[in-house]
Amino acid sequence: MNKSRAAARYAKAILDFAVDNKKTDVLEEDMRSIVATMSTSSELREMLDSPVLKGELKKKALMAIFKGSHAITEGLMDLLIQNRRISLLNEVALKYIILNEELKGEGVAFVTTAVPLSGELEKKVLRKVSDITGNKIIIKNEIDASIVGGFILRVGDLQYDASIANKLNTIKREFTKSI
Repeated sequence: MNKSRAAARYAKAILDFAVDNKKTDVLEEDMRSIVATMSTSSELREMLDSPVLKGELKKKALMAIFKGSHAITEGLMDLLIQNRRISLLNEVALKYIILNEELKGEGVAFVTTAVPLSGELEKKVLRKVSDITGNKIIIKNEIDASIVGGFILRVGDLQYDASIANKLNTIKREFTKSI
């Protein structure tokens, strides 16, 4: 089973358990904390990926780092350690956030552009994405000058790449294929 599917299954199971216990929002805060911490700490990611370190050492470190997390979150970490899947923690947290937002009828659309979106353009994108998904959407604009122009839109697991860099790469592939 690939990692993405495994992470989605863990996230779905934890969400179901959180719904039963009416703790979805508390767990979402924990999952956002995990994602934020792991995105800024390469040492933490390396530690979790390390096959040399014992599970108990990883568990102690995680419990210290995420002290004050809900018991369900701690149980998730323990379960992932027992199943030797702790390297999936960040992906499980991301999937949980997406699933919980869908459950609440909300979503986040990530729009990557070469320059910041103007207020008017952001409103147009927000309106269009909300119409398409039928959900309440929040726009997060990410800046990446390497896409040259255009945009990349990600909503949940879906991605639409209308960047100039992507179009140039497509032309390059077609050109090299025809030679």
